[in-house]
Amino acid sequence: MYGSAFFCYMPCVAQFTKPFLDVRQQVAILTSRGMSITDLAKAHSCLARIGYYRLSAYWYPFRKSVAVVDPITGQQKTQVLDDFKPGTQFPDILDLYVFDKKLRLLVLDALERVEIALRTDIALLLGKRSPTAHRNPGLLHGNFAKRVDQQSRTTLHQKWLGRIDESFARSKEDFVVHFKSKYENQDLPIWISVELWDFGSLSHFYSGLTMNDRATISQRYGVTSLGVFETWLRCLNDIRNICAHHARLWNRPRPSQPKLPAIGELPELDHLHSLPPGALARLYPGLAILQVLLKVINPTSSWSKRLEEHVATLPQTPVIELTSAGFPPDWRTLPLWR
Repeated sequence: MYGSAFFCYMPCVAQFTKPFLDVRQQVAILTSRGMSITDLAKAHSCLARIGYYRLSAYWYPFRKSVAVVDPITGQQKTQVLDDFKPGTQFPDILDLYVFDKKLRLLVLDALERVEIALRTDIALLLGKRSPTAHRNPGLLHGNFAKRVDQQSRTTLHQKWLGRIDESFARSKEDFVVHFKSKYENQDLPIWISVELWDFGSLSHFYSGLTMNDRATISQRYGVTSLGVFETWLRCLNDIRNICAHHARLWNRPRPSQPKLPAIGELPELDHLHSLPPGALARLYPGLAILQVLLKVINPTSSWSKRLEEHVATLPQTPVIELTSAGFPPDWRTLPLWR
C-alpha cells in the first residue's frame, strides 16, 4: 500500500534518450526533416565549428507548427514540430547566425560606453563625500544597506561588498597589483573600485543608492519618473549577459522589462507605449534605451546609423520578421533614430 501511494504522487520524470550524433548524422537528420543542404562540405564545417545545438536556436522559426488543444487546460496552443517549413535552406540559417553575431558586437559597443559613463557618474557623485562611500551604509538606501535578511543574516549591501571584494582579491590588473603593493590591507577608493564592477554589480549598486542620488543620475539622462532608470539598467544587464555568453540576441525575450517614462517626459520614447503586448521584453526597447543614453554620453556617435545599416542586412526570408525583435514597422523614420 505504501509503495503504490508513493508512486501515485511521484512526478513523472522524462528520461533523456536521444543518442549522440556526429556531424554527418546531424546533416542527415536535418535533410530528413526537410532542410535543403546543397553544400554538404560547408554544412559539415559549420556544424563542426558552431555546433548543432547553438544553430538550432536560429532554425527554430523555420520549423513547422500546428495548433493543438492542451488536454489539461482545454486551451488552444501552438506545438512546434521537428520538420521544417517548405523552402528552408541551410545558408539562410547560417546568414541569420552571422547577422546575430555582428549585432551582438554592435550592441556591446554601445553597452561599453553606457557602463563606463555610469561608473563615472557614481564615482563623481559619491567620491566627493568619502573615498570609500560605496562601503558606508549611512550613504545608501536603508533597504539596501540596513535591512537584514533573516536567513542569511546579512544585508544586500554586505552581499554586494562580498562580491566586489572577491573581484578585488582575484584581480591581476596592473592598477590593482600596484595598489595592493603600495597600500597594503587598504580598500580601493570608489573612483578606482568602479573599474572592477561589471554591469550587474553596477546596476545592483545603483538600485541601492538613496532616492535623491538615483534621481540625480537618472535626471542627467532625462529620466525623472521614479524607478524607471533602475529597470533600464536591469534590462541592459540582461542584454549584456546574452551578448557576453554569445547567445542568440536578435529576437530573444528577456526576463525583465523596462518601465517607460510618462508620455511627454522623453518624447523620443513615447512610441514604446504603442508597442504590441510582449514587445517590451524583446530587443528593440533595449536598443531604444541605448540610443537615448548615447545621445547624452556621446551626441556625435554614429552608433544609430551603424545599427540601421546592420539591421537592413537581416536575412530576407518569409519566416524572418523584424517585428519578432519588437521593432515597429516605421522605426527608421522615428525622431529617436534620425
